[in-house]
Amino acid sequence: MAWRIILLGLVVILLGSATYVVPEWQQAIVIQLGQPVRTVREPGLYWKVPFVQSVTFFDKRVMAADTGSAEYLTLDKKRLLIDHISRWEIVDPLQFYRTVRDERGAMARLDDIITARLRQEVAKETFKEIIREKRDVIMDTVTAEARTLSQPFGLRVIDVRVKRADLPAEVQASVFARMQAERQRIALRYRAEGEEKGREIRAKADKEREIILAKAYQESQSLRGAGDAQATAVTGEAFGRDPAFYGFVRRLETYERVFSPETTIVLRPDSDLLRYLDSPRERR
Repeated sequence: MAWRIILLGLVVILLGSATYVVPEWQQAIVIQLGQPVRTVREPGLYWKVPFVQSVTFFDKRVMAADTGSAEYLTLDKKRLLIDHISRWEIVDPLQFYRTVRDERGAMARLDDIITARLRQEVAKETFKEIIREKRDVIMDTVTAEARTLSQPFGLRVIDVRVKRADLPAEVQASVFARMQAERQRIALRYRAEGEEKGREIRAKADKEREIILAKAYQESQSLRGAGDAQATAVTGEAFGRDPAFYGFVRRLETYERVFSPETTIVLRPDSDLLRYLDSPRERR
């Protein structure tokens, strides 16, 4: 009975060593005595020679490589920190195993390829063009070239994108200072232009005001002269009709202006000013 259990255990161990399962999201290479002998791309249960052959699994899914920031120099000699991310997949497990062995080796080779190509493309453009317009063009070029250069490693680069592009910390302060100075210079120019325009508007308004006042004064003097002339004509006509009555009215107006409760005047009784107070009819 004991030997049957031992035999059954040996069979189970032998079957476990002679079979392997490839999941749907993986692919495998069968290695015999250190040399790859077979590639398995489809999922399922497979056989291998126990204790002689081993299986190495590789991922079939799309993988991402997120490396650290690196410093690049633009065409106009500006330093730029770029943090890129790439997506890639294993398309030839055998070639992949022979050239880079594992995912860590693959990411190191990809980082070298992408960094070198990105450095060349960044050096062709100015800082402003990279930030504003040429980023997508640069990354498409880097993706195409990295895809070509990575084919000998059994890889296919899907895309490369910039996750962050920034200035080095020691450069940011000076750049911000220059930007602030530039904005202040523009602000001062706008203020100076505004003050000059304001002075022009005020001078024009003062000139128009003086012109309006002069015209108004001229018109008022003309109207006043016409009124005085008309008043003189009326007065002359009235005086010509009845000089005595006109003199009487004028004398009454004089009395109204001269005599008041607060006024004290000492005159002779025969003063000409008092002639109408005595007997107006007699002194006609």
